[in-house]
Amino acid sequence: EVKMREVGIETLLIKGQGIAQCYERPMWRVAGDVDLFLDAPNYEKASAFLPSLASSTGENRPETKHFAMNIDSWIVELHGTLRSQLGRRIDRVIDAVQDDTFSNGRVRVWDDGGVDILLPAPDNDVIFVFSHILQHFFRGGIGLRQICDWCRLLWTYRDSIDRSLLETRIREMRLGTEWKAFAAYAVDCLGMPAEAMPLYSSSRRWSRKARRIDKFILEVGNFGHNRDNSFYSKYPYLVYKAVSLWRHIGDSLRHFLIFPTDSVRVFLITLGQGFKAVGKGE
Repeated sequence: EVKMREVGIETLLIKGQGIAQCYERPMWRVAGDVDLFLDAPNYEKASAFLPSLASSTGENRPETKHFAMNIDSWIVELHGTLRSQLGRRIDRVIDAVQDDTFSNGRVRVWDDGGVDILLPAPDNDVIFVFSHILQHFFRGGIGLRQICDWCRLLWTYRDSIDRSLLETRIREMRLGTEWKAFAAYAVDCLGMPAEAMPLYSSSRRWSRKARRIDKFILEVGNFGHNRDNSFYSKYPYLVYKAVSLWRHIGDSLRHFLIFPTDSVRVFLITLGQGFKAVGKGE
């Protein structure tokens, strides 16, 4: 962070290490990758500057504005967009929230040992965090850690989050069903205080969905880490792609029982991207 500022690169810290500051004891939140969020000019500058500090780098993907590298003992990921790949209406709102963050300076500051670390403002961060949860849920599996991050963010800023703005954005994204189902999961299964959870309903409809979410999360884990994924290394390319497709079909059928409309749409998006990847041999 300090080295980037010295060369005029401005960035925001997102996800794990930033959300950790919302925990009663930040060290309870195990550190993962270091995720840096940048506007277009700073993304280009950081993409050119950071590789000189890295021991290895991944592919810089301009279409997704994502660039990962290893610096010392950390995996550092640059993000020029937080689009969810879950649909255009969702990504339109995420783009608007991103523009609000950078253009209007909607940030909060974490004093990390005398260094000011910029984080997205809570009203914007909650959209980024929740859309990221859904991206994991629909496209491979989500872990409890990400759900707890969402809860801790909402709890820490429960008195300052603009609930009206949040509800408007959720409505524009058409994610009211997902929000209410995960809200029920957070309250019913994780002990989140109901009064701190926007849009929470104690209706049995949401409790039933929460139980299905719980079963899927505990079985699958974050990006499927609880599953046997050895087929990726056991079988030839086309065979493991077919196995992966079969797994996606099974997951989509389970998601259909919770979120009928969006599960179909996301599956079709994932299917299209999968066929494109096969065509490129990726």
